[in-house]
Amino acid sequence: MKRLLLTFILLSFFSLKSSIAQSSIEHSSCCETPLGDALSFADFGNDEKFISAHLPPAPLEFEPKVGRMVSIKIEGGKEAAVFEVKSGKSDGSLILMFHEWWGLNEYILREAERVHFATGATVLAVDLYDGKVATNAEDANKYMKSVQPERAEAIIKSLLEYGGKFSRVQTIGWCMGGGWSLQASILAGQQGYGCVVYYGMPETNKDKLMQLGGPVLGIYGKKDAWITPELVQEFDQNMKTVKKEFTVLSFDADHAFANPSNPKYDKAATAKANAAALAFIKKNFLVPFRRPAEK
Repeated sequence: MKRLLLTFILLSFFSLKSSIAQSSIEHSSCCETPLGDALSFADFGNDEKFISAHLPPAPLEFEPKVGRMVSIKIEGGKEAAVFEVKSGKSDGSLILMFHEWWGLNEYILREAERVHFATGATVLAVDLYDGKVATNAEDANKYMKSVQPERAEAIIKSLLEYGGKFSRVQTIGWCMGGGWSLQASILAGQQGYGCVVYYGMPETNKDKLMQLGGPVLGIYGKKDAWITPELVQEFDQNMKTVKKEFTVLSFDADHAFANPSNPKYDKAATAKANAAALAFIKKNFLVPFRRPAEK
């Protein structure tokens, strides 16, 4: 009787262990994406404190001086909208810009022109929401969670082809877009010359970090309750492990401190961060062109 009871217990244990393992496999396959940790930022949308920390952006009356909305063909899907601020230069300098969770609103359009005039590069401000722009936290959260990894990757790949194989690509993004900036630079590989991340989600997969072709500048707030100093420190260690150049600038500020529509906007910190980002971008565009690898 004891032997039967012991056998039953052992069988139950291994059956439970198998079920847990299978559940883990299924969870992993459904949630892992080619874009790594960028989408995990959307999990913050389940945190009421994160949502409440984002008050609606104040209206901005912005009239583009040289930028315009254009459509880019996307392989296997509908065209994507992009705010294009085109340079007259022919040196292939290209910057991909990624919006915060509000979407491609007028604040991002203004940033695209600011960065263009400061660097002389062509700036493409990406619309990951396919035309939707949020004016309240509830919609922003919904749009952020609705981003499909396959669609986002297809858009990024199409934009990497925008300037042709002889272009130098750098990326920049804020908040949600900071994570996408990093992922776009990973996808760019040796076509990538630099990446600016304003308080965006780091990538933890070292194999993916190995694909970076240029240095990364990370700009963070020490009071950030989501992209915390501990998370930044881990990212810094991972970049050291894979021998990739990573510069950290930390300010005594909150998450999204560089967003002028944010009640916790820090004008002084933003000025320093923006100046550092522009200097970083300009320096990277001086790096000699790398001949693309033959496919």
